[in-house]
Amino acid sequence: MTSTPRIAIVGAGPGGLVCARILQNHGIPVTVLEREAAATVRSQGGTLDIQGPTGQVALRAAGLFDRFLALSRPEGQEVRMMDRSAVMVRHFIPDAEDIAAPEIDRGQLRTLLMDSLAPGTVRWDHSVETTTALPDGTVRLEFANGGTEVFDLVVGADGAWSRVRPALTDTEPVYSGVTFVEIHFDDIDDRHPDLARLIGQGTLAAKAGRLSLIAQRNSNAHVRVYIAFRGPLDWNAGLDPDDSDALRARLLGMYQGWDEGLLAMLRLNVGPFINRPIFVLPVPHTWQRVPGVTLLGDAAHLMPPAGVGANLAMLDGAELAQAVIDHLTVEEALAAYEAVMLARSVSEAKRTGEMLAVLMPDTDSVEPLFPSIRGD
Repeated sequence: MTSTPRIAIVGAGPGGLVCARILQNHGIPVTVLEREAAATVRSQGGTLDIQGPTGQVALRAAGLFDRFLALSRPEGQEVRMMDRSAVMVRHFIPDAEDIAAPEIDRGQLRTLLMDSLAPGTVRWDHSVETTTALPDGTVRLEFANGGTEVFDLVVGADGAWSRVRPALTDTEPVYSGVTFVEIHFDDIDDRHPDLARLIGQGTLAAKAGRLSLIAQRNSNAHVRVYIAFRGPLDWNAGLDPDDSDALRARLLGMYQGWDEGLLAMLRLNVGPFINRPIFVLPVPHTWQRVPGVTLLGDAAHLMPPAGVGANLAMLDGAELAQAVIDHLTVEEALAAYEAVMLARSVSEAKRTGEMLAVLMPDTDSVEPLFPSIRGD
């Protein structure tokens, strides 16, 4: 850079934090603006498999790979695939030295990245309302608290419903036709040992037609279960979202005929049932270059949940930071970054969309359809 740009990253997720870390490692100041009031205000979500060609590349670039390995769970790479009768269709058990895609809780990863930044990098309780590209090539951010600030570079790392994206495109996410309903189990080994044995050390996926049950181990004997199905956005119409008994009854009706061992995940859970409809950005999702503004991660390429979202976000963040480091101007950096990121995101979005269509077909067939697993 010929001069030090004023850089704001909107959103303190993995992609934005990786970008900030690498910029700071090269002496480039950066501010991360986060709408949450504090780091501990909410759970950061479930477990992530950090993959060699994407997320691990980013963590190596950030100088954090060894610290990540110390926190990760290689045993969490185990995958059990079953039909609705709980018959094992495929089973992958990682070798002891396998670090192709070890698991880590989202919260642990975020803490690792946060702790690597200079104190005060993240400004909490800074919710961006609007993003405006100005005629001189700078970008104005307006905050929910009424304040404004101008930057030379604004990076939208603020997820599916990005407040930065409208400065580049008016495209909005659309419902994919698939909904996940999330439930949790704590201390599963002690409280529900039969379920713990069924799930194993990693991920269990049971599928039949448009229905799936997916259970993932997190750290500390915590399990997140996703009741996933293809159906209307208003599948829970007429039900109180806080009425766990009514939601459970409707879901059990949808999964009638499934093995009782699998249905125990619904029967034993005391709630809540958290509705998570899956939204995606259209494919391809691109935009014309606007000075001083760009996107990364879900803000740029919201895809179905196929294990690539956080990994691509971190790779985006690492590549964007390196582009800023390597080029004389912000615009040269953004042109170089977007040329690579947009082409990759279009390819990945097509692939994950095709995978979702295979895994969650619009059919009542009970035959399970699975992608291949490493080790097949």
